[in-house]
Formats: sequence, C-alpha cells, structure tokens
Amino acid sequence: MTQDANTRDLDIHVTVIDDDAMFRESLCRNLRSSGFRVTDFGSGESGLEFLLGDEQTDLIVLDWKMPGLNGLDVLQRIREAKIEVPVIFLTVLTDQIYEESALLHGAVDFVEKSRSFAIVMKRIELILAGSKGGTRDQSEADVRVRIGDLDLRRDMHRVYWKQQEVPLTLNEFLMVDHLVGCQGKNVRYRDLYDVIHGKGFAAGAGAEGYRANVRAFIKRIREKFKALDPDFADIENFPGYGYRWRQGEEDGG
Repeated sequence: MTQDANTRDLDIHVTVIDDDAMFRESLCRNLRSSGFRVTDFGSGESGLEFLLGDEQTDLIVLDWKMPGLNGLDVLQRIREAKIEVPVIFLTVLTDQIYEESALLHGAVDFVEKSRSFAIVMKRIELILAGSKGGTRDQSEADVRVRIGDLDLRRDMHRVYWKQQEVPLTLNEFLMVDHLVGCQGKNVRYRDLYDVIHGKGFAAGAGAEGYRANVRAFIKRIREKFKALDPDFADIENFPGYGYRWRQGEEDGG
C-alpha cells in the first residue's frame, strides 16, 4: 500500500484496489497528477480491511478479477457494512452480465481498462460531482424527480421504476436524466450525444455518426426498463430527430 501526501488537492481521497501492479501504479500516478490524494492496495483483502477501518475515502476504484477476494466480494462486503462510498469498477471484463451484476450490487459505473485515462477521469468527475457537488443548496425537487412510475435520484445517480432499481451505467443515467429534465419535449440526437461526450465531439462514420451511438444507448436503456416492466414505453422516438420522455404527471410529494 502506498499513500500520496504531496498533491495539490487533498480534499478528495480515492482508494484504488487492483492486483495488477503495473496498471495500478500507472492509474495512481495519473490520479495524483490530477490532484487527488490516493491510497492503493494490491488485493481485495487488504483493501477491504482499510475500507472497514476508520479511514475515510470519497471514491473507490475497484478491479473485478483478483485472486482471493474479488472486486464484487469487496463491493458486497462494504455495502453490507453500510459504507455508501461511490464505487467504479475498472476491469478487463467486457461482458454485459458483469456490468449488470456490478450495478445491481451498488456500483455507480463500470469501465473497461482499455479506455483512456481521460475517459476514466471524466467518469470520476461526474461521480464526484453527484456525491459532493453542492446538493446542500439544492431543493428536494432538484435532486429527486418523480414522474408516474419513475423515481430518479440525482444525488445517488440512481433510477427506480415501479420501486425497482434500473441498473443503469453512469452514462445511461445521464441520458435518462436529460430526457426526464426535458419531459414532453423532443430532444435531438446531437444533444443526447453531447450529454455523454461534450459539445463538438465527433464519432462514428460520417458527420452524423453520433446517431448510431445514441440509438445504441437508448436501446440498452429501454431493455433495462423492459426487464422490469415489459410494457415500458416512456421513451418515445422521433425518427430523424431524436427522442423524448413521454409527458407524465409529476409527483411533487
């Protein structure tokens, strides 16, 4: 275990648990260069011991495949201990079944190790913005939206449908949040794409290749809602333009 004491921003503490020493060293170096205080561990057992102690951390970056106590085991143990620190899986596993399992057990995001550090950093910033970013000055209506069977919690990056949690990734949550915030209004493909990648980012084939990316996101989101409710139909499509969240009666209570 190593701990950094010479960063420019010691207010945010990130705990990294990964048995790949070279990858862990690179990730921690980048995190420290980005201004975080970092504590890292090479096994699930040592990381769990730290997390169950008196030390405080703001974010846990967790590998899945580790000998002995794997990442999912660590996540389950800390949730059983009522530790609600945001957890992001950073793993070589790519199968959707792992992602869904991680989210169902309380992780807030699931990112492949092949992604660049810039992508990982963006995810971390979004997660920390939700868990630390000024919710004390926001009203209940700002952090929680209830429309019909939907209960959206911005403070936890969680979405519930008919009182069951929808296992959305962080990016999927952001896309649903944007649609819900514009409920009843048509939202362009480009605007939905910008929610994830930022304005002006280009991807896919051709000038409008981003549309396929957005359609893939919406397809996965719909599938996750329909797994809980086969009759789900609140995300409506307007071919050639985009999507909208169907107008519903908002619950202010």
